[in-house]
Amino acid sequence: MANSLGKSALKVLLGLVFIVSAVLKVFDMDRFEIYVYSYHFFNLNFSFFVARAAIILELVLGIGLLSQTMHKLYWWGSVSMLGGYSLLLIYAMTLGRTDSCHCFGDFLQLDPKQSLVKNGVLLVLFLLVYKMGSWRTPFRWLILIIAIMASSIGVFVASPPDNLANSDPAHNLQIELFEEMLDEAPLDSLHLDEGKQIVCFFSTGCEYCQTAARKLSLMQQFHGFPRERVTYLFMGGEAEVSRFYELSESERYREVIYPDSRMLKAVSGNLPTIVLMENGEVVKECGLRDMQEDEIKAFFEQSY
Repeated sequence: MANSLGKSALKVLLGLVFIVSAVLKVFDMDRFEIYVYSYHFFNLNFSFFVARAAIILELVLGIGLLSQTMHKLYWWGSVSMLGGYSLLLIYAMTLGRTDSCHCFGDFLQLDPKQSLVKNGVLLVLFLLVYKMGSWRTPFRWLILIIAIMASSIGVFVASPPDNLANSDPAHNLQIELFEEMLDEAPLDSLHLDEGKQIVCFFSTGCEYCQTAARKLSLMQQFHGFPRERVTYLFMGGEAEVSRFYELSESERYREVIYPDSRMLKAVSGNLPTIVLMENGEVVKECGLRDMQEDEIKAFFEQSY
């Protein structure tokens, strides 16, 4: 009896680990989406759904483990998921990656090696509960259906994908002020009115700006548009700019620390703002939520 209760308690603990891991990913959704996208198995929009599908799977398995029903189904599902994640981590190590896998969101930063050890421990614990019976109830399939529906609705309501729910404020680039800035120091020497350019308005301490920089940096790497055509305008000092790159994990592009408040006025206080320009004319402006990979890729493909 004691052995059975111990295994049941261990199984509940494993279920709670999955649920906590999933919930923490939801709180860190922007970074988790980018982590999925960073492997470039999928485009940005599809990465939004893959990230949420992974979280939903974790929630469903966690709830299933807590329910003590259909033991073999949830056991094999959990072990298969951990095995799949472990293969991805091994692949990350072969690429030389040392960034956090976001398995516990921003709450606990684990690099691929540490996360692989964590998965190994969980797999050993799952082996301990392999030979367990199930609570036999006619409602076991209903529990599974409710878990899938509740998890899916909860995840998409708590964090709808950017391509389905654009929550960016209206962009109001002050064109005349922006053109005035381009004609004066320190921007006049950069020739931003020549050819196709991306000009990004960032604040060094803005988390959304850091996320936008990481997204744009990955797009530039994946699609190979000229890095000299990307310019970051910063509010902040040299130390803050270095910290920005560290936190955003963005490539380092041409950067300007703008000396006065006109930078903020030019974008009507909306940061981040990413401006696509061609021969000095503004083609498009966007923010973190409405930055479209296909549009930026097509913007440069027309000329390069």
